[in-house]
Amino acid sequence: MTSLAIQNFGCRVNQAECFAWAQEIARRGLPLEKDSTLADIIIVNTCTLTSRADRDVRKFIHRVHRQNPRARIVLTGCSVEAKRAEFEGIPQAWLVFSNDEKKDLIEKVCADIEPGQPGISQPLRSRALLKVQDGCNFRCAFCVIPRVRGKSRSLSRGEILDQARTFVGQGFREIVLCGIHLSSYGHDLQLKSSLLDLLKNLNGLEGLGRVRLSSLDPRFLDDELLEFIASSRIICPHFHLSLQHGSDRILRLMGRESRTADHGMVLSRLRQNSPEAALGADIIAGFPGETEEDFEAGYGFLERSPLAYLHVFSYSARPGTPAASRPQVPEDVKSRRSARLRNLAREKWLSFRLNFLGRKVDGIVIKKKAGEAEVLTGNYINVRVPDCALEPGQEVKVKISAVFSEIAAGEIVG
Repeated sequence: MTSLAIQNFGCRVNQAECFAWAQEIARRGLPLEKDSTLADIIIVNTCTLTSRADRDVRKFIHRVHRQNPRARIVLTGCSVEAKRAEFEGIPQAWLVFSNDEKKDLIEKVCADIEPGQPGISQPLRSRALLKVQDGCNFRCAFCVIPRVRGKSRSLSRGEILDQARTFVGQGFREIVLCGIHLSSYGHDLQLKSSLLDLLKNLNGLEGLGRVRLSSLDPRFLDDELLEFIASSRIICPHFHLSLQHGSDRILRLMGRESRTADHGMVLSRLRQNSPEAALGADIIAGFPGETEEDFEAGYGFLERSPLAYLHVFSYSARPGTPAASRPQVPEDVKSRRSARLRNLAREKWLSFRLNFLGRKVDGIVIKKKAGEAEVLTGNYINVRVPDCALEPGQEVKVKISAVFSEIAAGEIVG
């Protein structure tokens, strides 16, 4: 029987698309192979957020073709959207799909494949990922994503609720809501809606365990939404914000139309309303025009903030964006600043998790291997526990007994 593998690069939205493809592959009764070197067809969902992402995609294509030369490779995603002609010219490519064509990808890939017995594939992930919004109407000076993803487009609340009910029926206890600009959900719909409206609907969905939110834009987090997400029984106490910098001058250069004072207010409200929440942020180091004074101002803001972790990116010039044509910060300076920020991130993440030593926290089993299991808590702490009878996706309560640089350790207590 023809087997398929899925290789994802990039953001939560890409992950949600891959999750949906895996669901469709299972519905057709086809085996989903975890090892790409053993699959007959390999679907690659690409990312072009940074130059490194582009390089990683090309390295994977060449490596998997060398290891599995008989496999048919299907290419799609943002790298393909940005440079379709180049990807169509790759000898290893069997089929190439734009982002707009993704909705028909499985149908076309599997057109000549005899279906098997439904349910033969295991779920791609222990948590369900649901793309509720795509595209972005903003034009940040560093970002290529609006060009390759298009304008903001939201799924209707009815479609989302139907899909969420399906996931609940399949036994998923956590649903991750994903969007390129999740905070603007519903603004484009004919019957206008909002992220708050959607979350209120999900809050009443019978059988739903919890909802985790992907990246949020602080410019869209008003008092009502902040209060709701921090107090809802189903929303995970884990909020990741697209801050990008802690200097007002650099935020203006980025075209972000926000101020650090606004960021600070949002973070303070979240921490006040949800004291145990993991607060995280995306931060860019070495943006064009960033001086030492700008960097230190940003560093000081982040150091003083209640953020628990940082995702640090060295600025990567993306062709066609305004920032790419500006004078660039030297690579060695970007590397030094990124290293300082990553060190701060490690310190903050360790400090946050140490607050939970000896405490019991709710979580979900996300993987099992070699005599141990890994649990992800609602507030984003990975806890390694001795192997248990529970399978990935099931809810547990863990007691955290030790905290290390990357992971915590503990035991299941309920």
